[in-house]
Amino acid sequence: MVWGELDQQVLNTSGNSFKTVGEHLTSSLLAVALLTSFGSSMLYGYNLAVVNSPASYIKNFYNRTVVSRNGSSLTEETLTLMYSLTVSVFAIGGLVGSLMVATLVTKFGRKGTVVNSTVLVFVAGLLMGFSRICGSPEMVIFGRFVTGIHSGISLSVVPMYLGEIAPKNLRGFLGLMPSIFICIGVFSAQLLGLHELLGKEEHWPLFLSLVVVPTFIQLMMLPWFPESPRYLLIEKHNVHATITALKWYRSKCNIQAEIEEMQEEQRSLSTVDTVSVWTLLVDRSVRWQVLSVVVINIGMQLSGIDAIWFYTNDIFENAGIPAPEIQYTTVGTGAIEIVAGLIGCFTIERLGRRPLIIGGFGFMGLCCAGITFSLILQTHIPFMKYVSVACVVGIIAGFCIGPAGVPFLITAELFKQSHRPAAYTVGGSLNWMSNFTIGFIFPFLQMSAGSYCYLVFCGVCLTVATYVFFVIPETKNKTFVEISQMFATKEAILESQALSQPDQLKLKTMNGYGTLENGSEELH
Repeated sequence: MVWGELDQQVLNTSGNSFKTVGEHLTSSLLAVALLTSFGSSMLYGYNLAVVNSPASYIKNFYNRTVVSRNGSSLTEETLTLMYSLTVSVFAIGGLVGSLMVATLVTKFGRKGTVVNSTVLVFVAGLLMGFSRICGSPEMVIFGRFVTGIHSGISLSVVPMYLGEIAPKNLRGFLGLMPSIFICIGVFSAQLLGLHELLGKEEHWPLFLSLVVVPTFIQLMMLPWFPESPRYLLIEKHNVHATITALKWYRSKCNIQAEIEEMQEEQRSLSTVDTVSVWTLLVDRSVRWQVLSVVVINIGMQLSGIDAIWFYTNDIFENAGIPAPEIQYTTVGTGAIEIVAGLIGCFTIERLGRRPLIIGGFGFMGLCCAGITFSLILQTHIPFMKYVSVACVVGIIAGFCIGPAGVPFLITAELFKQSHRPAAYTVGGSLNWMSNFTIGFIFPFLQMSAGSYCYLVFCGVCLTVATYVFFVIPETKNKTFVEISQMFATKEAILESQALSQPDQLKLKTMNGYGTLENGSEELH
């Protein structure tokens, strides 16, 4: 589906989407989605953008501290390296957190992991908040690392929790709720970073440590809500607690029918125990699901969105926007992120997952190419600097409408209960490794390749969009068992064809179910 057709469908179906959501969304379900997204997911977006506006103040603090310790100032290259480490160490923490997900959700449950991990935010807030008083750049860097661990956990656990408590016809809507709050987090950091608010030099430690406020609100309220019914039944075998949880999260629902659906999934599992990452990677029955998670999670970060978020001010400065106007332009892009996220959230149950993620990545690819050409031409055509700003806005909007949240939702939908935690560990770790790579390398890539660096992101976006188009099926309104059966059925057909024709192995093209269909090439 092309982007123009997607826009038209958005206009035609948004009214029906609001009606569908309103009919099945209970106050308890909405409260849990808002609390987990506000107190956990939003912090990821906030921490992505919070180091942007006070960058010069943080560098000055680093330089002054080193002068007071050693008597000599840092070179420009060393200062850039220290700031790049401050930006990218957040992703290293995220990688550590993502590797802990499978163990934590099995031991503490989905909600329990969200609640227990809040201690990390308070530790990080204290470190960053008192770093200037203590004269310690190490506290800023370590605080970023600790809050990265929290984001690495919550970025996987929150979509997993919401995906398991939601009925299948609301799984997409609730699954994209965290992505909206990620956008709100970015916007909050951009807004608070204005010089009129917390954008002054004396305020940057407070600016970095504000993450404790939403987490405190979440900690006061979330423990009163039930755990995931699927976790309670399939992993803990607690039918009574499962029924209680379902009564909390459903208004009009045949609880018995939903429990039977969960028990059907439980019977279909080869083991009720959570599989390890290694077992997941060598399990041939889920190889296409694993490959899909790998592609969309790496593509999500290598699309260039983090480079846009981390270095928005530098990009606008290179585009020729006057310095006093940059901060307001940046805040405007944050507002567009929220609008795009809301469009995706309220249309996903009508359009499906594939159109949003294909259209989003495709549009981002075109805008990345547009940035390159506009930056090259702006020396000859003055108005091209505004085209480059429009392309930045286009990349952010394209990302927030689909690729920002759909990969985490699809990770939950492609796997059964036993494989889901390991799948989130794989997807999350790759996501964060890619995040670190972009955050650390982009300034140097920009210095060496100049405007052409965005063509790399263009190629990544278009490659991911093509992969999703040919491989990943539509999962809208399907149970976890039905989604698994789509892959299993096609895999069985492929294997039976190979066994029945051992001397003629056909090379075939991939269809929409992640397997192979009849083709023309043959190996004899």
